[in-house]
Amino acid sequence: MTATAEIPRPSFRRRSLVFARDIWHVLRRPSSVFSLGGLVLAGFVAGIIFWGAFNTALELTNIEPFCTSCHEMRENVFEELKTTVHYTNRSGVRAHCPDCHVPHDWTDKIARKMQASKEVWGKIFGTIDTREKFLAHRLELASREWARMKANDSLECRNCHSAESMDITRQSPRAVDSHQRFLFTGEKTCIDCHKGIAHQLPDMRNVPGWQ
Repeated sequence: MTATAEIPRPSFRRRSLVFARDIWHVLRRPSSVFSLGGLVLAGFVAGIIFWGAFNTALELTNIEPFCTSCHEMRENVFEELKTTVHYTNRSGVRAHCPDCHVPHDWTDKIARKMQASKEVWGKIFGTIDTREKFLAHRLELASREWARMKANDSLECRNCHSAESMDITRQSPRAVDSHQRFLFTGEKTCIDCHKGIAHQLPDMRNVPGWQ
């Protein structure tokens, strides 16, 4: 009786290449069961469902209950917001967290959400999970947000506050002077003068140029 030669088994890399090739052949061959129109329609419907689910999940992260679901925000900056005119005022118009901190344009909103991954990291590892830690990092956190608003010319402020709609005759002399000198000329943007408008300022003693 003669021994049968053992056939070498293909390597993992070889098997992976064959599998990928077979999948590609299936994808590029016309379906023998479904028409091309049916496949296009199914892909279109699936795309709508995916987009709707993605956009719904995205918008759920843009509501105040979500922003204040972690105690770091709820017990610090949200409590401060509740004492300001942006939260309670005679006209009944309230600014919610996303109104000021999330861009309204979709592409900029996605970019902001990606940046927020740093905040998720801080939440997981307890960077600011106590009042003391929060205050220690407050200047860093505020400076980052001020720089973002400075870079987009205080876009989130301007979504509600339009320079063209201002009636400066109803403003204080100091506000009139500042707006005419800096805002209307474009020399400065809202956040340059209105830091701390909705939240308490961090310790600014070591900030250059701050008085």
